[in-house]
Amino acid sequence: MDMLACHLKRAPGSPLYEQLYNFIKAEITEGRLAYGAKLPSKRKLSEFLEVSQNTVENAYAQLAAEGYIEGLPRKGYFVLAYEDLEYVQPDAGAPHEQPAEEQSIAYYFHPSRIDTEHFPFAQWRKYARDTIDPIHQSLLWLGDKQGEKALREQIAHYLYHARGVKCTAEQIIVGAGSDVLLQQLIFLLDQHTVYGVENPGYHVILNILDRYHNHVHPLDVDADGVKIESVERTNIDAVYVTPSHHFPYGAVLSVNRRIKLLNWAAEKANRYIIEDDYDSEFRYSGKSIPSLHSMDHREKVVYLGSFSKSLIPSLRISYMVLPNHLLEKYKTKALSYYHCSVSRIDQHILSQFMQDGEFEKHLNRMRKVYRRKLEKTLDILRPYQNTVDVIGEHSGLHMVLKVKNGMTEQELVERAWNERIKIHPLSSYLLEKEADPSPKMILGFAGIPEAELGTALEMLLKSWGIA
Repeated sequence: MDMLACHLKRAPGSPLYEQLYNFIKAEITEGRLAYGAKLPSKRKLSEFLEVSQNTVENAYAQLAAEGYIEGLPRKGYFVLAYEDLEYVQPDAGAPHEQPAEEQSIAYYFHPSRIDTEHFPFAQWRKYARDTIDPIHQSLLWLGDKQGEKALREQIAHYLYHARGVKCTAEQIIVGAGSDVLLQQLIFLLDQHTVYGVENPGYHVILNILDRYHNHVHPLDVDADGVKIESVERTNIDAVYVTPSHHFPYGAVLSVNRRIKLLNWAAEKANRYIIEDDYDSEFRYSGKSIPSLHSMDHREKVVYLGSFSKSLIPSLRISYMVLPNHLLEKYKTKALSYYHCSVSRIDQHILSQFMQDGEFEKHLNRMRKVYRRKLEKTLDILRPYQNTVDVIGEHSGLHMVLKVKNGMTEQELVERAWNERIKIHPLSSYLLEKEADPSPKMILGFAGIPEAELGTALEMLLKSWGIA
């Protein structure tokens, strides 16, 4: 087993784990790491690269979640079969990420990035300091498999008042990210379950389902959300939807379609709706959209939520609300051997943060911050409305730009990259091609510092020959 000679550089906007992940992924897809090859242990690789074990662990976890490697208990991590991977032959004309030492990214319009300038460091430090104390030495032991009860109670309270979700703390499972919870849910449902996924849609679940070889049907989406006809005409058992804010178009699933979808699920015992309410906290016009779960009276909806957008992604705390009959299955046999994947210390800090009202205060502050960023973005784009159509600007931390300057998606990505700007095309979130071939880009505005947002947008538009 050879060490991985990867040169990592500490640079803004380029996390070490992401650099390592990209390096190993390239080694696998380009054939330098063969099927069955064993990767170095996390400890040895962290020592060799002089980084923390968490950096290596996060890189390995992402590779495993996407199906490039698999971890075997007490044996280590191994490269999966080449033919099992979704391999795309590199296009000589496609933009390639350059190493950080050659070119650092000036601005990254990623839809999952958040504003870090306004994080309540002082308050969080206080709760962390109070938690790291001998009085809480019990937190050093393994806790409840579903997550700390105090945190689950706070989540249940928040969900009822903010999202209309009626559940008990007992129904909530806490996990280190939605990807971890989705894997548990896939284990929980029948192994032959056929899934329907919005097209375009959240790509992580596609990678997970592909890893477990489940059959997946793409579901059409329009301005009213997922089309129910595309659900009814396929032989699917579980539908994964983002009804309050479709990713990435921002559509809200209409009431009429919500009722039809719930009725479809109620027709058969093995049918379920997986509701991902990933950034429902941030809506900028009208009232907050109620969750689909709040309309469910037959326990057919599995609700997923996360603190990645509302607080910080690195906290890695997400949660899942299970119907009672699935909860019984979770406890008795299917997943009884699982331990909660989130640090008890972090759970305790967050529960105290929520209990004292700090979480609600933070959300209120961030709504104002993101509204200002959104308005600034729209003001800058407004003079170019003949060339750029804006889609899904009423909520969330991103919007979709339909660019009509004659360039292809690839050209738009390349031109931006030449100005050290990274932006993702909508096609990377498609399961099947759309009827409308117009190039569309996903503009995540939340992670750009407010003082630099204008400059970043003007640079982007200039790179496209628009401004």
